[in-house]
Amino acid sequence: MKRTDWYKDMVVYQIWPRSFCDGNGDGIGDLWGVYSKLDYIKSLGVDAIWFSPLYPSPNFDYGYDVADYRSINPEYGDLDIFRRVLDGAHERGMRVIMDLVINHTSTEHEWFKQSRDKLDEHHDYYFWRKPRRARNGARKCPNNWDSFFGGEAWEYDEEVGEYYLHVFAKEQADLNHDNPAVRREVVDIMRFWLGMGVDGFREDAIVYISKTPGLPDQFPRALAANGAKKFTEGPNLHDYLTFYRNSISDYDCVIIGEADNVPVNRAARYLESGEMDLMFTFDHMRADCIGTDFIHTKFSVKKLKRALSAWQEALAGRGWNALYLENHDHARVISRFGSEKYRTESGKALAAAYMLLQGTPFVYQGQEIGMTNLRLPNTDMYPDVMTQGNVRRAMRHFSPKTVLRLVQDTARDSARTPMQWNGGKNAGFTEGEPWFYVNANYTSVNVEAEDSAPDSLLNFYRKLIAFRKSEPIVRHGTYTELLPQSPNFYVYCREYEGRRLLVIASLVAKETYFTCPDDFNLASGELIFKNHELNVVVNNAFTARPYELRVYLFN
Repeated sequence: MKRTDWYKDMVVYQIWPRSFCDGNGDGIGDLWGVYSKLDYIKSLGVDAIWFSPLYPSPNFDYGYDVADYRSINPEYGDLDIFRRVLDGAHERGMRVIMDLVINHTSTEHEWFKQSRDKLDEHHDYYFWRKPRRARNGARKCPNNWDSFFGGEAWEYDEEVGEYYLHVFAKEQADLNHDNPAVRREVVDIMRFWLGMGVDGFREDAIVYISKTPGLPDQFPRALAANGAKKFTEGPNLHDYLTFYRNSISDYDCVIIGEADNVPVNRAARYLESGEMDLMFTFDHMRADCIGTDFIHTKFSVKKLKRALSAWQEALAGRGWNALYLENHDHARVISRFGSEKYRTESGKALAAAYMLLQGTPFVYQGQEIGMTNLRLPNTDMYPDVMTQGNVRRAMRHFSPKTVLRLVQDTARDSARTPMQWNGGKNAGFTEGEPWFYVNANYTSVNVEAEDSAPDSLLNFYRKLIAFRKSEPIVRHGTYTELLPQSPNFYVYCREYEGRRLLVIASLVAKETYFTCPDDFNLASGELIFKNHELNVVVNNAFTARPYELRVYLFN
């Protein structure tokens, strides 16, 4: 089958199933709940649904520790209801993309259980290694790598007498893709879901599947904690990705790779070769970070637009961008880059700023209604394994009060609160007891309230998505950033066949004077998107109100 680039015309809606909608009243989101909301998802104008993992899992990392790749977590349903959701999405003209977690499995996966027998073929499905010995004879890890979730990247198994590698949680054992049998298993898994009718995969942590041969120590050791060298973009990565793509070449499907720690100057190779169609980078999501995603500082407009522009420019004519501001791995963007005080205004400004770039936009559940961070009074109330790892590390250096503030600002848990459907009991998420806390602002921030308000953020997203589909300039236009040194405004131009789109987004909570670049006369443009009324222009300039957005079209 000939591969096509249908993914370039789609807008994707991401569902984190545990918190989307509970259809059976047990307090946990499920596929029956998703099925009941297919018409709502379609009403946004999106073309595809991406599901975070639906597979059976012990939930140490809420589904990213897979125990069975060919089934559905009983908490979410079974293969029958999945097929109903798949068919229902297809009937509504929406594709379905599955999360594919193949850097590691759960330690409760049958492969791992069998691998604990050194004579079993599955022993080489993972990175089992004998201990090293210190001078005093004490047992040491096979190398000095640290995991992303804190602590060493090795776990000792007393019964086996060896360590196994886990670059994430100890319950997530890394698969050995150097073993051809593992690669054949991965292909079988992909073909299982494609054969059912799934339209593609988002490949989790995919740039870590090839490790440096011999698993040598990392120097300086600090790099071993962020994947910068020894387990990022290993020497066989491109070969393995090419093998996986070629093995499913009879399907016209999309491959989206999560590619944290891959610099922009190396990104195009993955896309030009067809190993991936799209790749997720985290560069722009660190516009309020110092070093790590956990240590946050004041949001920097310059850092955000520098990262976005770098990817727009590097992939122009060479690849296709994946555009996003929220997903299950980051706190809510309005609480980070915008303002809870100016929730609607900042939500609209941020939405237009990223969705009018060239690429395929992704919208995360609740983003379209402006859901915000959850601020709980105790760090123990945040269950995420990454959050708790960050807490343990931070407690060595900061006061409990500071650590709590960091968690409230950065925890992935804030993106995982139950979806706020209405102002009723449990925000309409469940008739039972919700598995996690519902944000207290659900009485005003919910789908029902925003659906009925013409000027709401939800209806703004609908208009923005419809505009993207109707305007070739968004799909095909060139990108030029304007005023790159401005600390307050993100301004850029898209141009195609003599028409120009000018995006002006103030991303600060104060009034700021804006002077339009000389190449544009605002009086001759059509103001097609705005988030304030009385949009006066004097001498090609105006005083922008907090988070003011203006998008002009010039014919």
